[in-house]
Amino acid sequence: MADTQRSTLGPLPFTPKAKTISFALMFIGAVGFAISLMTNAERAWHAYLVAYFYFFLLGIGGLFFAAIQHVSKAGWSVNVRRFCESFTAFLPVAALGAIGVALAGHHLYEWMDKAEVAKDPLLAHKAGYLNTPFFIIRLVVFFGGWLLFTKKMVGGSIMQDKNGDPAITVKTLPWAIGFLLFFAISFSLFSVDLLMSLMPHWFSTIFGIYTFAGLFQSTMATMILLILYCMRRGLLNGYVDENHMHDLGKFMFAFTVFWAYIAYSQYMLIWYANLPEETMFYLPRVTGPWTWVSVALLLFKFVVPFLALLSRRAKRNLNFLATIAILILIMQYVDLYWLVYPNLSSEKVIFGLPEITTWCGFAGVFMFTVGRFLSKYSIVPLKDPRIHESLHHHVVY
Repeated sequence: MADTQRSTLGPLPFTPKAKTISFALMFIGAVGFAISLMTNAERAWHAYLVAYFYFFLLGIGGLFFAAIQHVSKAGWSVNVRRFCESFTAFLPVAALGAIGVALAGHHLYEWMDKAEVAKDPLLAHKAGYLNTPFFIIRLVVFFGGWLLFTKKMVGGSIMQDKNGDPAITVKTLPWAIGFLLFFAISFSLFSVDLLMSLMPHWFSTIFGIYTFAGLFQSTMATMILLILYCMRRGLLNGYVDENHMHDLGKFMFAFTVFWAYIAYSQYMLIWYANLPEETMFYLPRVTGPWTWVSVALLLFKFVVPFLALLSRRAKRNLNFLATIAILILIMQYVDLYWLVYPNLSSEKVIFGLPEITTWCGFAGVFMFTVGRFLSKYSIVPLKDPRIHESLHHHVVY
Protein backbone atom coordinates (compact mmCIF):
# COMPACT_ATOMS: atom_id res chain seq x y z
CA MET A 1 0.00 0.00 0.00
CA ALA A 2 2.96 2.29 0.63
CA ASP A 3 3.74 2.15 -3.12
CA THR A 4 0.23 3.10 -4.18
CA GLN A 5 -0.15 6.63 -5.50
CA ARG A 6 -2.34 8.46 -3.03
CA SER A 7 -5.23 10.64 -4.03
CA THR A 8 -5.45 14.22 -2.86
CA LEU A 9 -7.78 14.15 0.09
CA GLY A 10 -10.38 16.60 1.20
CA PRO A 11 -14.10 16.65 1.89
CA LEU A 12 -16.50 14.49 -0.11
CA PRO A 13 -18.34 16.79 -2.55
CA PHE A 14 -22.05 16.85 -1.82
CA THR A 15 -23.13 17.12 -5.43
CA PRO A 16 -26.31 18.89 -6.58
CA LYS A 17 -27.58 15.49 -7.78
CA ALA A 18 -27.08 13.96 -4.32
CA LYS A 19 -28.80 16.92 -2.68
CA THR A 20 -31.71 16.66 -5.11
CA ILE A 21 -32.11 12.96 -4.33
CA SER A 22 -32.05 13.59 -0.57
CA PHE A 23 -34.63 16.41 -0.84
CA ALA A 24 -36.81 14.29 -3.13
CA LEU A 25 -36.76 11.44 -0.62
CA MET A 26 -37.65 13.83 2.19
CA PHE A 27 -40.54 15.24 0.15
CA ILE A 28 -41.83 11.75 -0.67
CA GLY A 29 -41.61 10.84 3.01
CA ALA A 30 -43.38 13.96 4.21
CA VAL A 31 -46.24 13.62 1.72
CA GLY A 32 -46.59 9.89 2.29
CA PHE A 33 -46.59 10.28 6.06
CA ALA A 34 -49.17 13.10 5.93
CA ILE A 35 -51.50 11.01 3.78
CA SER A 36 -51.02 8.03 6.09
CA LEU A 37 -51.90 10.16 9.10
CA MET A 38 -55.16 11.19 7.50
CA THR A 39 -56.14 7.67 6.44
CA ASN A 40 -54.79 5.48 9.26
CA ALA A 41 -52.93 7.25 12.07
CA GLU A 42 -52.01 4.06 13.92
CA ARG A 43 -50.37 2.54 10.87
CA ALA A 44 -48.63 5.84 10.07
CA TRP A 45 -47.00 5.99 13.49
CA HIS A 46 -45.95 2.35 13.37
CA ALA A 47 -44.27 3.05 10.03
CA TYR A 48 -42.66 6.12 11.59
CA LEU A 49 -41.33 4.11 14.52
CA VAL A 50 -39.74 1.44 12.32
CA ALA A 51 -38.07 3.96 9.98
CA TYR A 52 -37.01 6.22 12.85
CA PHE A 53 -35.41 3.40 14.83
CA TYR A 54 -33.72 2.04 11.69
CA PHE A 55 -31.77 5.24 11.06
CA PHE A 56 -31.28 6.02 14.74
CA LEU A 57 -29.38 2.72 14.99
CA LEU A 58 -27.02 3.86 12.25
CA GLY A 59 -26.43 7.21 13.97
CA ILE A 60 -25.64 5.77 17.39
CA GLY A 61 -23.88 2.79 15.76
CA GLY A 62 -21.41 5.17 14.13
CA LEU A 63 -20.59 6.68 17.51
CA PHE A 64 -20.23 3.23 19.06
CA PHE A 65 -17.82 2.06 16.37
CA ALA A 66 -15.72 5.21 16.77
CA ALA A 67 -15.64 4.70 20.54
CA ILE A 68 -14.37 1.11 20.39
CA GLN A 69 -11.61 2.22 18.02
CA HIS A 70 -10.46 4.81 20.56
CA VAL A 71 -10.74 2.42 23.51
CA SER A 72 -8.79 -0.32 21.74
CA LYS A 73 -6.28 2.26 20.43
CA ALA A 74 -6.78 0.79 16.98
CA GLY A 75 -4.61 2.12 14.19
CA TRP A 76 -5.91 0.08 11.26
CA SER A 77 -9.28 1.85 11.29
CA VAL A 78 -8.09 5.47 11.24
CA ASN A 79 -8.63 5.82 7.49
CA VAL A 80 -12.22 4.57 7.67
CA ARG A 81 -13.22 6.11 11.01
CA ARG A 82 -14.45 9.41 9.57
CA PHE A 83 -17.26 7.58 7.79
CA CYS A 84 -18.74 6.18 11.01
CA GLU A 85 -18.25 9.60 12.61
CA SER A 86 -20.36 11.08 9.82
CA PHE A 87 -23.33 8.93 10.84
CA THR A 88 -23.51 10.81 14.14
CA ALA A 89 -24.66 13.88 12.20
CA PHE A 90 -28.10 12.23 12.21
CA LEU A 91 -28.32 12.14 16.02
CA PRO A 92 -29.59 15.74 16.49
CA VAL A 93 -32.36 14.93 14.00
CA ALA A 94 -33.06 11.70 15.89
CA ALA A 95 -33.43 13.76 19.07
CA LEU A 96 -36.10 15.84 17.34
CA GLY A 97 -37.68 12.71 15.91
CA ALA A 98 -38.07 11.31 19.42
CA ILE A 99 -40.46 14.17 20.12
CA GLY A 100 -42.78 12.69 17.51
CA VAL A 101 -42.69 9.31 19.24
CA ALA A 102 -43.48 10.93 22.58
CA LEU A 103 -46.34 13.05 21.23
CA ALA A 104 -47.93 10.19 19.30
CA GLY A 105 -47.26 7.56 21.92
CA HIS A 106 -50.97 6.92 22.49
CA HIS A 107 -51.08 5.43 18.97
CA LEU A 108 -48.29 3.03 19.85
CA TYR A 109 -48.19 2.26 23.56
CA GLU A 110 -51.17 1.08 25.57
CA TRP A 111 -49.38 2.00 28.81
CA MET A 112 -49.82 5.67 27.82
CA ASP A 113 -53.61 5.18 28.03
CA LYS A 114 -54.64 5.89 31.64
CA ALA A 115 -57.92 4.00 31.16
CA GLU A 116 -56.04 0.87 30.09
CA VAL A 117 -53.62 1.16 33.00
CA ALA A 118 -56.48 1.58 35.47
CA LYS A 119 -58.13 -1.71 34.46
CA ASP A 120 -54.93 -3.75 34.02
CA PRO A 121 -53.12 -4.74 37.27
CA LEU A 122 -49.88 -5.57 35.47
CA LEU A 123 -49.74 -2.22 33.68
CA ALA A 124 -50.53 -0.51 36.97
CA HIS A 125 -47.67 -2.43 38.57
CA LYS A 126 -45.26 -1.23 35.86
CA ALA A 127 -46.56 2.34 35.93
CA GLY A 128 -43.64 3.49 38.07
CA TYR A 129 -41.41 3.03 35.00
CA LEU A 130 -43.88 3.03 32.11
CA ASN A 131 -45.43 6.47 32.39
CA THR A 132 -45.25 9.41 30.00
CA PRO A 133 -43.36 11.97 32.15
CA PHE A 134 -40.61 9.48 33.05
CA PHE A 135 -40.48 8.29 29.43
CA ILE A 136 -39.82 11.87 28.28
CA ILE A 137 -37.23 12.41 31.01
CA ARG A 138 -35.37 9.29 29.87
CA LEU A 139 -35.40 10.50 26.27
CA VAL A 140 -33.93 13.84 27.31
CA VAL A 141 -31.22 12.19 29.43
CA PHE A 142 -30.31 9.65 26.73
CA PHE A 143 -30.06 12.11 23.87
CA GLY A 144 -28.36 14.69 26.07
CA GLY A 145 -25.68 12.14 26.90
CA TRP A 146 -25.29 10.85 23.35
CA LEU A 147 -24.96 14.36 21.92
CA LEU A 148 -22.43 15.32 24.59
CA PHE A 149 -20.25 12.30 23.80
CA THR A 150 -20.60 13.05 20.08
CA LYS A 151 -19.33 16.56 20.63
CA LYS A 152 -16.36 15.36 22.65
CA MET A 153 -15.30 12.43 20.45
CA VAL A 154 -16.25 13.47 16.94
CA GLY A 155 -15.63 17.14 17.71
CA GLY A 156 -12.16 16.25 18.97
CA SER A 157 -11.41 14.28 15.80
CA ILE A 158 -12.43 17.25 13.65
CA MET A 159 -10.41 19.65 15.80
CA GLN A 160 -7.35 17.44 15.35
CA ASP A 161 -7.71 17.86 11.58
CA LYS A 162 -7.10 21.59 12.11
CA ASN A 163 -4.36 21.72 14.72
CA GLY A 164 -2.76 18.26 14.51
CA ASP A 165 -2.49 18.04 18.29
CA PRO A 166 -1.74 14.38 19.21
CA ALA A 167 -2.91 15.06 22.77
CA ILE A 168 -6.50 15.10 21.48
CA THR A 169 -6.25 11.37 20.81
CA VAL A 170 -5.20 10.79 24.43
CA LYS A 171 -7.96 13.06 25.77
CA THR A 172 -10.59 11.26 23.71
CA LEU A 173 -9.91 7.92 25.41
CA PRO A 174 -11.70 8.61 28.74
CA TRP A 175 -14.67 10.06 26.84
CA ALA A 176 -14.84 6.89 24.73
CA ILE A 177 -14.73 4.70 27.84
CA GLY A 178 -17.45 6.82 29.47
CA PHE A 179 -19.59 6.57 26.37
CA LEU A 180 -19.41 2.78 26.27
CA LEU A 181 -20.55 2.58 29.89
CA PHE A 182 -23.36 5.08 29.29
CA PHE A 183 -24.30 3.39 26.01
CA ALA A 184 -24.68 -0.05 27.60
CA ILE A 185 -27.39 1.24 29.92
CA SER A 186 -29.00 3.96 27.83
CA PHE A 187 -29.30 2.00 24.60
CA SER A 188 -30.78 -1.03 26.36
CA LEU A 189 -33.40 1.12 28.08
CA PHE A 190 -34.07 3.07 24.88
CA SER A 191 -34.76 -0.22 23.05
CA VAL A 192 -37.07 -1.31 25.84
CA ASP A 193 -38.86 2.03 25.85
CA LEU A 194 -39.47 2.33 22.10
CA LEU A 195 -39.82 -1.31 21.01
CA MET A 196 -40.31 -3.80 23.82
CA SER A 197 -42.92 -1.68 25.58
CA LEU A 198 -45.13 -1.97 22.49
CA MET A 199 -46.13 -5.22 24.20
CA PRO A 200 -45.87 -4.17 27.85
CA HIS A 201 -46.98 -7.51 29.26
CA TRP A 202 -44.00 -9.22 27.61
CA PHE A 203 -40.40 -8.92 28.68
CA SER A 204 -36.96 -10.21 27.68
CA THR A 205 -33.77 -9.61 29.61
CA ILE A 206 -31.66 -9.69 26.43
CA PHE A 207 -33.85 -7.53 24.20
CA GLY A 208 -31.33 -4.67 24.28
CA ILE A 209 -28.56 -7.03 23.17
CA TYR A 210 -30.76 -8.29 20.34
CA THR A 211 -31.29 -4.77 18.97
CA PHE A 212 -27.58 -4.00 19.53
CA ALA A 213 -26.60 -6.94 17.30
CA GLY A 214 -28.70 -5.48 14.49
CA LEU A 215 -27.22 -2.04 15.18
CA PHE A 216 -23.64 -3.18 14.67
CA GLN A 217 -24.41 -5.41 11.70
CA SER A 218 -26.27 -2.66 9.83
CA THR A 219 -23.69 0.00 10.75
CA MET A 220 -20.93 -2.11 9.22
CA ALA A 221 -23.02 -2.68 6.10
CA THR A 222 -23.66 1.06 5.67
CA MET A 223 -19.99 1.93 6.23
CA ILE A 224 -18.96 -0.63 3.62
CA LEU A 225 -21.32 0.81 1.01
CA LEU A 226 -20.31 4.42 1.69
CA ILE A 227 -16.59 3.63 1.61
CA LEU A 228 -16.94 1.62 -1.61
CA TYR A 229 -18.75 4.58 -3.16
CA CYS A 230 -15.78 6.80 -2.33
CA MET A 231 -13.27 4.19 -3.50
CA ARG A 232 -14.98 3.88 -6.88
CA ARG A 233 -14.77 7.63 -7.29
CA GLY A 234 -11.02 7.40 -6.68
CA LEU A 235 -11.19 9.47 -3.49
CA LEU A 236 -9.44 6.97 -1.21
CA ASN A 237 -6.59 5.74 -3.40
CA GLY A 238 -3.62 4.91 -1.19
CA TYR A 239 -5.66 5.28 1.99
CA VAL A 240 -8.22 2.46 1.93
CA ASP A 241 -7.90 -0.86 0.13
CA GLU A 242 -9.17 -4.45 0.31
CA ASN A 243 -7.38 -4.97 3.63
CA HIS A 244 -9.55 -2.39 5.38
CA MET A 245 -12.64 -3.72 3.65
CA HIS A 246 -11.70 -7.24 4.69
CA ASP A 247 -11.69 -6.20 8.35
CA LEU A 248 -15.02 -4.41 8.01
CA GLY A 249 -16.34 -7.54 6.33
CA LYS A 250 -15.13 -9.61 9.28
CA PHE A 251 -17.00 -7.33 11.66
CA MET A 252 -20.14 -7.72 9.55
CA PHE A 253 -19.71 -11.49 9.48
CA ALA A 254 -19.08 -11.67 13.24
CA PHE A 255 -22.24 -9.75 14.07
CA THR A 256 -24.25 -11.83 11.62
CA VAL A 257 -23.32 -14.79 13.82
CA PHE A 258 -23.84 -12.78 17.02
CA TRP A 259 -27.33 -11.68 15.93
CA ALA A 260 -28.28 -15.30 15.25
CA TYR A 261 -26.85 -16.39 18.60
CA ILE A 262 -28.86 -13.80 20.55
CA ALA A 263 -32.02 -14.43 18.50
CA TYR A 264 -31.73 -18.18 19.09
CA SER A 265 -30.97 -17.73 22.81
CA GLN A 266 -34.03 -15.54 23.30
CA TYR A 267 -36.31 -17.89 21.36
CA MET A 268 -34.96 -21.14 22.80
CA LEU A 269 -35.27 -20.06 26.44
CA ILE A 270 -38.82 -18.81 25.95
CA TRP A 271 -39.82 -21.94 23.99
CA TYR A 272 -38.29 -24.24 26.61
CA ALA A 273 -39.90 -22.46 29.59
CA ASN A 274 -43.25 -22.21 27.76
CA LEU A 275 -44.60 -19.51 30.07
CA PRO A 276 -47.65 -17.61 28.79
CA GLU A 277 -46.22 -14.22 29.76
CA GLU A 278 -43.20 -14.94 27.53
CA THR A 279 -44.64 -16.96 24.64
CA MET A 280 -47.15 -14.18 23.87
CA PHE A 281 -44.41 -12.45 21.87
CA TYR A 282 -43.59 -15.38 19.61
CA LEU A 283 -47.03 -16.91 19.10
CA PRO A 284 -48.21 -14.37 16.50
CA ARG A 285 -44.78 -14.46 14.84
CA VAL A 286 -44.55 -18.24 14.37
CA THR A 287 -48.19 -18.86 13.46
CA GLY A 288 -50.24 -17.56 10.55
CA PRO A 289 -48.89 -15.15 7.91
CA TRP A 290 -46.03 -13.83 10.08
CA THR A 291 -44.40 -17.27 9.97
CA TRP A 292 -42.96 -16.47 6.55
CA VAL A 293 -41.44 -13.23 7.78
CA SER A 294 -39.78 -15.16 10.62
CA VAL A 295 -38.42 -17.73 8.16
CA ALA A 296 -37.15 -14.97 5.87
CA LEU A 297 -35.28 -13.41 8.79
CA LEU A 298 -33.59 -16.70 9.60
CA LEU A 299 -32.60 -17.34 5.99
CA PHE A 300 -31.62 -13.91 4.74
CA LYS A 301 -30.30 -12.21 7.87
CA PHE A 302 -28.27 -15.20 9.03
CA VAL A 303 -27.95 -18.25 6.77
CA VAL A 304 -27.24 -16.51 3.47
CA PRO A 305 -24.86 -13.80 4.85
CA PHE A 306 -23.12 -16.40 7.05
CA LEU A 307 -22.39 -18.73 4.15
CA ALA A 308 -21.60 -15.88 1.79
CA LEU A 309 -19.05 -14.21 4.09
CA LEU A 310 -17.45 -17.38 5.39
CA SER A 311 -14.44 -17.39 3.07
CA ARG A 312 -11.54 -14.95 3.04
CA ARG A 313 -12.00 -14.34 -0.68
CA ALA A 314 -15.60 -13.19 -0.20
CA LYS A 315 -14.59 -10.46 2.23
CA ARG A 316 -11.98 -9.15 -0.24
CA ASN A 317 -14.29 -9.16 -3.26
CA LEU A 318 -15.66 -5.64 -3.07
CA ASN A 319 -18.64 -6.11 -5.40
CA PHE A 320 -19.69 -9.25 -3.55
CA LEU A 321 -19.22 -7.54 -0.20
CA ALA A 322 -21.47 -4.67 -1.34
CA THR A 323 -24.19 -7.12 -2.41
CA ILE A 324 -24.23 -8.80 1.00
CA ALA A 325 -24.21 -5.40 2.73
CA ILE A 326 -27.33 -4.40 0.78
CA LEU A 327 -29.03 -7.67 1.72
CA ILE A 328 -28.22 -7.10 5.40
CA LEU A 329 -29.65 -3.57 5.31
CA ILE A 330 -32.86 -4.84 3.73
CA MET A 331 -33.16 -7.54 6.36
CA GLN A 332 -32.45 -5.05 9.14
CA TYR A 333 -35.61 -3.24 8.11
CA VAL A 334 -37.49 -6.55 8.01
CA ASP A 335 -36.22 -7.33 11.51
CA LEU A 336 -37.50 -4.05 12.97
CA TYR A 337 -40.74 -4.42 11.02
CA TRP A 338 -41.10 -7.94 12.51
CA LEU A 339 -40.62 -6.50 16.01
CA VAL A 340 -43.19 -3.71 15.59
CA TYR A 341 -45.97 -4.62 13.17
CA PRO A 342 -47.45 -7.77 14.74
CA ASN A 343 -48.51 -5.44 17.54
CA LEU A 344 -50.56 -3.52 14.98
CA SER A 345 -52.02 -6.62 13.33
CA SER A 346 -51.25 -10.24 14.18
CA GLU A 347 -53.79 -11.50 11.62
CA LYS A 348 -52.12 -10.21 8.46
CA VAL A 349 -48.84 -8.81 7.22
CA ILE A 350 -49.38 -5.13 6.50
CA PHE A 351 -46.92 -3.51 4.11
CA GLY A 352 -47.28 -0.91 1.39
CA LEU A 353 -46.77 2.72 0.45
CA PRO A 354 -47.02 4.15 4.01
CA GLU A 355 -44.06 2.03 5.12
CA ILE A 356 -42.04 2.67 1.95
CA THR A 357 -42.58 6.43 1.81
CA THR A 358 -41.90 6.96 5.51
CA TRP A 359 -38.64 5.01 5.24
CA CYS A 360 -37.72 7.09 2.18
CA GLY A 361 -38.27 10.28 4.18
CA PHE A 362 -35.88 9.23 6.92
CA ALA A 363 -33.41 7.93 4.32
CA GLY A 364 -33.40 11.38 2.72
CA VAL A 365 -32.71 13.08 6.06
CA PHE A 366 -29.92 10.59 6.86
CA MET A 367 -28.39 11.06 3.41
CA PHE A 368 -28.52 14.84 3.75
CA THR A 369 -26.99 15.01 7.24
CA VAL A 370 -24.21 12.54 6.43
CA GLY A 371 -23.52 14.15 3.05
CA ARG A 372 -23.32 17.62 4.58
CA PHE A 373 -20.94 16.36 7.30
CA LEU A 374 -18.59 14.72 4.81
CA SER A 375 -18.68 17.80 2.57
CA LYS A 376 -17.31 19.91 5.44
CA TYR A 377 -14.47 17.72 6.71
CA SER A 378 -11.73 15.56 5.25
CA ILE A 379 -12.92 11.99 4.67
CA VAL A 380 -9.74 10.72 6.35
CA PRO A 381 -8.40 12.19 9.63
CA LEU A 382 -4.96 12.92 8.19
CA LYS A 383 -3.44 14.28 11.41
CA ASP A 384 -4.37 11.35 13.63
CA PRO A 385 -1.11 10.11 15.21
CA ARG A 386 -1.94 6.48 14.39
CA ILE A 387 -2.56 7.04 10.68
CA HIS A 388 0.72 5.35 9.72
CA GLU A 389 -0.71 2.05 11.00
CA SER A 390 -3.73 2.44 8.73
CA LEU A 391 -1.57 3.39 5.75
CA HIS A 392 0.42 0.16 6.13
CA HIS A 393 -2.44 -2.16 7.10
CA HIS A 394 -2.23 -5.73 5.82
CA VAL A 395 -4.54 -8.62 6.68
CA VAL A 396 -2.80 -11.99 6.54
CA TYR A 397 -5.58 -14.20 7.90
